[in-house]
Amino acid sequence: MSDSAPRRCAAIVVAGGIGVRMGAGVPKALMPIAGRALAAWCLDGFRRSERISRLIVVVPAGYESQCVDALGLAPGDVVAGGATRAESVACGLNYLGDAHELVLVHDAARPLLDPDLVCAVIDGVGDAAGAIAAAPMVDTPKRVGHDHLIAETLVRDGLWLAQTPQVFDRAVLQAAIDAAVAEGRLDQATDCASLVEMMGGSVAVVPSLRPNLKVTTPADVHLAEILLADPDRFGPVT
Repeated sequence: MSDSAPRRCAAIVVAGGIGVRMGAGVPKALMPIAGRALAAWCLDGFRRSERISRLIVVVPAGYESQCVDALGLAPGDVVAGGATRAESVACGLNYLGDAHELVLVHDAARPLLDPDLVCAVIDGVGDAAGAIAAAPMVDTPKRVGHDHLIAETLVRDGLWLAQTPQVFDRAVLQAAIDAAVAEGRLDQATDCASLVEMMGGSVAVVPSLRPNLKVTTPADVHLAEILLADPDRFGPVT
């Protein structure tokens, strides 16, 4: 692949969560963090990357206009999502069509997106079906039963924690989603890589370059605000 022209890559930012655990009263993508809507931060990372030729944001149905205004997007860049994350990815992929050879999927809840990581994951696809950002596990994993007692201690060697962005050959990701829909297992996968893996596709792992925090709890908000205020980190697009 290195001798061929770079493949066109579109980005789907999944921002369909309603933020129940956050108690913000608005979709998580619009939740204020460090003075801006949460999703606005990761959009900066994409705008700094020259590798993304199309960017769309998938939001909860009924919030399209609100997200357009809050995130500074054109109406055509915002798409209504489904009831689950997997359905929202499918909505975004259907909206994009087949104009791009690669599709990147990123969670809006990860505001610390580094444009260098975007490039690294795109380049990491190579001849595989896809590539994902990930971090090696540093804690000792335990399998715990319903009684909250440890059932098994797992060996952490070779275990990585999947993150986003995740990049895939568009046709492969579409086929993986179609197969999952047909077999009624679309929502069994916790990320897009799992869907591709289920149909035998190979997925490469690219180490995250910087903290790539996912904002899930109120405590994550405080940590993200500290990291976003770091003067050594790139600031918002002006």
